[in-house]
Amino acid sequence: MTDIEIAQANVMESISEVAGKIGLSEDDLDFYGKYKAKISYSKLNEYLEKASDPKGRGHLILVTAMTPTAAGEGKSTVTIALGDGFRRIGKKSVIALREPSLGPCFGIKGGACGGGYAQVVPMEDINLHFTGDIHAITAANNLIAALVDNHLQQGNELGIDPRTVTWKRCVDLNDRALRNVVIGLGSRIDGVPRESHFQISVASEIMAIVCLSRTIGELKERISAITIGQTYDKKPVTFGQLKCTGAIAALLKDAIRPNLVQTLEHTPAFIHGGPFANIAHGCNSINATMCALATGDYAVTEAGFAADLGAEKFFDIKCRKNGLSPDAVVIVATARALKMHGGVLKADLQTENLQAVEKGFENVRVHIENMAKFGVKTVIAVNRFITDTDAELKLIQDLARKNGSEAIICEGWEKGGKGAEKLAEYVAGLCEGESGFHCIYRDEDSLEEKINVLAREIYRAGSVEMDEKARKKLRQYQDEGYGKLPICMAKTQNSISHDKSVLGAPKEGYAFPIRDVQLFSGAGFIVAFAGDIVDMPGLPKAPSAMNIDVDDNGVISGLF
Repeated sequence: MTDIEIAQANVMESISEVAGKIGLSEDDLDFYGKYKAKISYSKLNEYLEKASDPKGRGHLILVTAMTPTAAGEGKSTVTIALGDGFRRIGKKSVIALREPSLGPCFGIKGGACGGGYAQVVPMEDINLHFTGDIHAITAANNLIAALVDNHLQQGNELGIDPRTVTWKRCVDLNDRALRNVVIGLGSRIDGVPRESHFQISVASEIMAIVCLSRTIGELKERISAITIGQTYDKKPVTFGQLKCTGAIAALLKDAIRPNLVQTLEHTPAFIHGGPFANIAHGCNSINATMCALATGDYAVTEAGFAADLGAEKFFDIKCRKNGLSPDAVVIVATARALKMHGGVLKADLQTENLQAVEKGFENVRVHIENMAKFGVKTVIAVNRFITDTDAELKLIQDLARKNGSEAIICEGWEKGGKGAEKLAEYVAGLCEGESGFHCIYRDEDSLEEKINVLAREIYRAGSVEMDEKARKKLRQYQDEGYGKLPICMAKTQNSISHDKSVLGAPKEGYAFPIRDVQLFSGAGFIVAFAGDIVDMPGLPKAPSAMNIDVDDNGVISGLF
């Protein structure tokens, strides 16, 4: 059976029953049909207060991964299986995941609901429109863009230099033709002509703001603080100066509340926020994580792509800003990804190759070492594929031990929570005792030094080559009072370095290139663009959209 067939065959519990497992009543929910709900503001505020006290919250477990193949290594699958596995061994667990973006759903990676017998449901709804959060974020983002251009058209009272407007429009699809556009063409009534840009919605600052805001009040503060450009005399202009913050917040009033769904085994799961980890901060919302911490003894969450991206940003942005301290980190690895990093072609990844597995383990070794630099306790979860051989799996376990870790075979795809019981038991053991977590750089470090630390300690570079325009902008941000903000690195997900062709571990001593930086003053971080990364992906030659269909009864097929 395919993933979607397994999901459609599952008999779901009503969302009221699922909510009851974590102490929520129907009065605490706003229903989106029988199987989806948002929690009320009053309950959200209660959970935020409870989880803000370290004594009032459960253990926080982050699931991350080695550098993946193009299709991913099953990080969501392992996260879901681990949450189910905890329940099977008598532990009260709650899962917190990101919402899927339509870009990958119709592009190459597929959805983000897990796979096999470790999925969240209703899978089709979650992967497509869900509760409309990303649509609301898109509308809010584009309303800001429309208001900025309208201000330029209607006399430009603030004296904004159109050439300096940094705010981009967005759409939650992979549409490379919109990366660079010219707007305002036509007659005088059609607007001020200028160059502009689109980005995918999940990489927008509004997505980051929704994911990092706890309350409507904080949401408004962040929206007002968004930098939209400069005046002709080079003074920064924030969106708050347009006096339309309330309208944007009104569009986002429901999008800020977490969504509650369930796994195939009826474990409660909060799914909320969907930033990409290669071009955004890659974590689900702080509200979803806090709700999971307040309602479960073990909160299992994930961060996008590999540990050099999602995990680093989870630590240095999300945890830093919210006083969180992860108790354990799970690094997902697969034999096929190890063989890819060992030089095996895609067509041959299903064939046993112990030499390639050993060579490719260099990639995992770097991620293990990197996680240790944050003071966190880690374990490797080997997401088992049916083509893996016993010899390959044993070798991975031996290599893990040689590198100071343990590798536990996870069979969640085939067996659901039962296939992750051993992993759950081991992770529960890791959670005992004090966490030694700390961020890898200090707030007081200069912005340029923070970039240098990431390049040196995480990406294993010997130096940073920074375009002069990027260095000039960093000095400007520093002078404007943004020097204590963390860095959100935008770089390829296909390598630990900036170069997507570099497999395994990069050779130390190379130069890490920074071509541009952008201030996300509302979200509260600086985005640094490395190499040729872009914030609007393109579609592949044969996109997943070619396989998706729906019949006369509304039943969807082909959705990965």
